[in-house]
Amino acid sequence: MNAPRQVKRIAVLVSIGRHPVSGAPRYSRNDAAALELARGLAARHGAQLAVLHAGDAADPALADYLALGAGEIEVLACGAGDDAARVLAAHVKHCDLVLTGTRAEGAYDTGMLPYRLAAVLGRPLVGAAVDIDIEGGRVAVRQFLPKGLRRRVDAALPAVVAVHPLANAQPRYAYARLRDGTVRTAPAARYADHDAAAWTLGAAERKPVRLAAAEKRSGHARMLSATTTESRGGNVVNGGTSVEKAQVILAYLREHQLIDY
Repeated sequence: MNAPRQVKRIAVLVSIGRHPVSGAPRYSRNDAAALELARGLAARHGAQLAVLHAGDAADPALADYLALGAGEIEVLACGAGDDAARVLAAHVKHCDLVLTGTRAEGAYDTGMLPYRLAAVLGRPLVGAAVDIDIEGGRVAVRQFLPKGLRRRVDAALPAVVAVHPLANAQPRYAYARLRDGTVRTAPAARYADHDAAAWTLGAAERKPVRLAAAEKRSGHARMLSATTTESRGGNVVNGGTSVEKAQVILAYLREHQLIDY
């Protein structure tokens, strides 16, 4: 019988956030929660903790993570045309557990980095984590679900876990830790992102409009649905090709007059 895998190295990926009002750079609250959970796991299991950032080491917002408990931040040089997922994957491939935030706070960020990182590493990904523990060589996660529900899942190590913004963590800012910590540039290979040329980046002109079907139920039925988890209708399509699945979505949008073509 194989012995449970021992956790020796935990990595936390941090990014630069944006203040929602002023737009000033700061630490990301999602990544701060991931850092706090990782610090607790490293202390309980005697693991080495590595805090990584793919970007510019001169960014002053990185110092906030030092004040939140990161003794050292390793910065991997990564430009706008580089593939950050591959750059980070090459550096964390020997880590037993990788924690990230759900998404960055720059603007309407995609939140795809945890998925791309897990795909490059070939590891399982558990998202929306509010609590994390390691038991018998597996990572046990309590996931956030709508309407106050929670779900416990586990995955074999090594794994990638994306932490939910409402995680059970309370980061504490300490100026003394900021003075004691260091930010250093770590050697890293650079990988070009061949899809970057197809995208155009610019300021958002207006907020996206969320598509929502018109509510046709009675007030009593709407109140009941707010306190229960019953299905509100719709179809679950598991089989078929991508074209057939897209046609089901298109038919739904036309039925509820959310599109006019």
